[in-house]
Amino acid sequence: MKIAVLSRKSDLYSTRRLVEAAEQKGHEVHVIDHMQCDMMIESNGLEMYYHGEKLEGFDAVIPRIGASVTFYGTAVLRQFEMMDVFSANRSLAITRSRDKLRSMQMLAGAGLGLPKTAFTNYSKEEKQIVDKMGGAPLIIKLLEGTQGLGVVLAETQKAAKSVIEAFHGLKARILVQEFIKEAKASDIRAFVVGGEVVGAMKRTGKEGEFRSNIHRGGSAQLIKLKRSEKAAAVKAAETMGLNVAGVDMLQSDRGPLILEVNSSPGLEGIEKATEIDIAGKVIEFIENNYQNKRGRKKNA
Repeated sequence: MKIAVLSRKSDLYSTRRLVEAAEQKGHEVHVIDHMQCDMMIESNGLEMYYHGEKLEGFDAVIPRIGASVTFYGTAVLRQFEMMDVFSANRSLAITRSRDKLRSMQMLAGAGLGLPKTAFTNYSKEEKQIVDKMGGAPLIIKLLEGTQGLGVVLAETQKAAKSVIEAFHGLKARILVQEFIKEAKASDIRAFVVGGEVVGAMKRTGKEGEFRSNIHRGGSAQLIKLKRSEKAAAVKAAETMGLNVAGVDMLQSDRGPLILEVNSSPGLEGIEKATEIDIAGKVIEFIENNYQNKRGRKKNA
């Protein structure tokens, strides 16, 4: 197979591992910076160019599209899809997952457990919002934040009101969520590939830090998931329409609570914590589904 990995940098851990895993299985792999692609759209066909060279003959594409370039990155991916190239994650699913509010609405609609969450249009009723959430402590996070950035723990009623007021004053879209005390500054990242949890780790924030993100200095360790946690992770990825996903959950007294479904989950933390070849699992998924696609075409 000829595989394209859409990534801004070829030396990123996740990109390198996907290339290694694909090459070990005998595939031809090209790392393509999606922000350097040009798309030609005509009534009689679609074409893609990278640094002036026409891209053709690809069988599959693995998108590693950063949140800050979602619009253009998914446009490039959509062009590949319309050129009949199999994608590990579809462009629509990535766009859907990047909208935190839409994601939570969809997850709630699917009956999955979530932390109680509030979203308003720059409401001036900060005290009312805090009261409806059950009071402090509360987590307040930017709608567009990633990797733990733009997330604040407000430990008192007064602090929560002030933070909400400040964010709204800056015209910043925010989510207000309940603080799950029993999670003890830890969360779970379940890595889902093709409807199956292929690895899971428990992430814990460094001392004095409530955010568990590894990018914020947190640590990760292998964890054996409960059946309910596996089921929740698989259903969350399925609800978003993602074949490859990192599902972040909190362990609570009322069961697993979904925080986020990541469409471009990093491989470094999960591979080091679990010692599982996650990149290889992704390539196996692409191989199986590409073959199925070819089989359906032959039988059509």
